[in-house]
Amino acid sequence: MGTCLILVVLLSIYSSSFSEGCNRELLVNVDFPGTDITSLYSPDADHCQQLCTDHPSCLFFTFIRADWTRDDRHFYCYLKNTASGQPNVRTQLLGVTSGFSLKPCSPEPQRCLSQVYQKLDFFGQDYRTLFTADYEECQRACTQDPACRFFTFVNENYALEKIRYKCHLKFSWTVPMTRVEATAGVVSGFAHKTLVTQHFNTACEGKLFPDTDIQGSSYETLTAASPGHCQTLCSDHPLCTYFTYVSNSFTCYLKKNPDEIVTKPKQGYTSGLPARFCQLDNEWLKEAHEGIDFPGSDIRYELMDDAETCQTTCTQDANCQFYTYVSKNFHSSVHWRRCYLKRAITIPAPSKVTKLANAVSGFSLKNVQSALPSTSHIV
Repeated sequence: MGTCLILVVLLSIYSSSFSEGCNRELLVNVDFPGTDITSLYSPDADHCQQLCTDHPSCLFFTFIRADWTRDDRHFYCYLKNTASGQPNVRTQLLGVTSGFSLKPCSPEPQRCLSQVYQKLDFFGQDYRTLFTADYEECQRACTQDPACRFFTFVNENYALEKIRYKCHLKFSWTVPMTRVEATAGVVSGFAHKTLVTQHFNTACEGKLFPDTDIQGSSYETLTAASPGHCQTLCSDHPLCTYFTYVSNSFTCYLKKNPDEIVTKPKQGYTSGLPARFCQLDNEWLKEAHEGIDFPGSDIRYELMDDAETCQTTCTQDANCQFYTYVSKNFHSSVHWRRCYLKRAITIPAPSKVTKLANAVSGFSLKNVQSALPSTSHIV
């Protein structure tokens, strides 16, 4: 925790010197009412600020703390935006904390999530459970498991005796999620940066089966731009044993059956196996997809002469994860030459945060620079 705090302070000093508009201040008991884009769950204002930073269009936020008393909303993170870039109104309000996106800060803020939260449950998203002596061991198990993003541990005083000491390891996507649609006159692709945040020394290509369907029902259906994109999604998810990708609908079916694999020839389908404990070949990132749009998730757009320049700009922009370029073949000349830079939330993000006595929740320490013990943060 100490090393993490020093890193944040150093980054703050660096950012104030070199970044215009970088505002790290958290405003306690200040509300930015209205102008909501969306709301997500978050355990504290620091994490809410990181959600805002990761969201493509969030400029500022208001977080509802545990001590909020006006209604039963707690741990709501309201992401906000205005044309001016500043809140329209600021009011005093007990039980909330507000602040600003760290997108303008440079270098990119350190994603330091070392604190743990007493009496909180990160509800859902479990993929594995085990019994551990304490929450510290549960957090170590999460940190050492490549798929784990956060955890909830129930201690020896939990009401239901048979699940005391149970450690719940939980998953959220590290690969940016995007919609995929066929649209004439556009080109889309990804930044040439590794999307999967877990890195291994061993490289691998993965296994694809062209014109093949793997039988069986899927447990999750996503959109993907290519078989390689679908394979990366499968590799990211701890429950995925294999996948099938349907090219004409851009559909990626993630499947789970550790007992058998049954294949069937089928044109237009590509199936494959995930990569485990190795760094998947990311050649698929370099593909430019003609006639495919990644709608939404825009950070901004700039005018450019070609898709290659758009892709290079996305790769060089620390905030950009994928892009769509509008060529002169597009039906509306108003949008010609626009390069839309895009991003999605990829930080660990619980789907729900609730109060729960005798529970402790927290995040994996993979991104913390020093393996120092976590410091409990009471909310």
